[in-house]
Amino acid sequence: MFWTIPTLMTWARIVAIPLILGVFYLPLEPGTRNLIATIMFVVFAATDWLDGYLARKLNQVSAFGAFLDPVADKFLVCACVLVLVHLRRADVFVALIIIGREIAISALREWMAQIGAAKSVAVHLIGKLKTTAQMVAIPFLLFDGLLFGLIDTHVWGVWLIWIAAIMTVWSMVYYLQKALPEIRSRVK
Repeated sequence: MFWTIPTLMTWARIVAIPLILGVFYLPLEPGTRNLIATIMFVVFAATDWLDGYLARKLNQVSAFGAFLDPVADKFLVCACVLVLVHLRRADVFVALIIIGREIAISALREWMAQIGAAKSVAVHLIGKLKTTAQMVAIPFLLFDGLLFGLIDTHVWGVWLIWIAAIMTVWSMVYYLQKALPEIRSRVK
């Protein structure tokens, strides 16, 4: 099931990364670049929900798709956070928290899967809330202007990305606590 519709949508999120980055090198007005990058991010981020829905609906759930989906999400989020740091719209400390957590939890999940304890670090509500905060903060910061002439997306984006960073730490602590009994039993 390497080339199913849901898996192709997941691959699209990975392919989107250089496209979103490339927008900022186009000879366009800054506001236009921001708008294009924001729209692209929102469209490709929406495929995260859509590919899972289609995989279940079309009965195209696969081990490869289950592996690739979170990898694509992490690549997309981490790349966009780095772009935001480069554009001075996000703090480097936020990027370190988000990227560091993704590496640490991915490694923890890999190890827990190898020892047969993957369920102890299964996705939890706090992880989903963290992802939601990131997925709202990032397009706000990419847009970096007034939305509908009312909403200062930069201000809201900065608040949301810091909330996402706090939730990132919280979710990492949660997953580490869930894995700790298994880790203790293996280290002895």
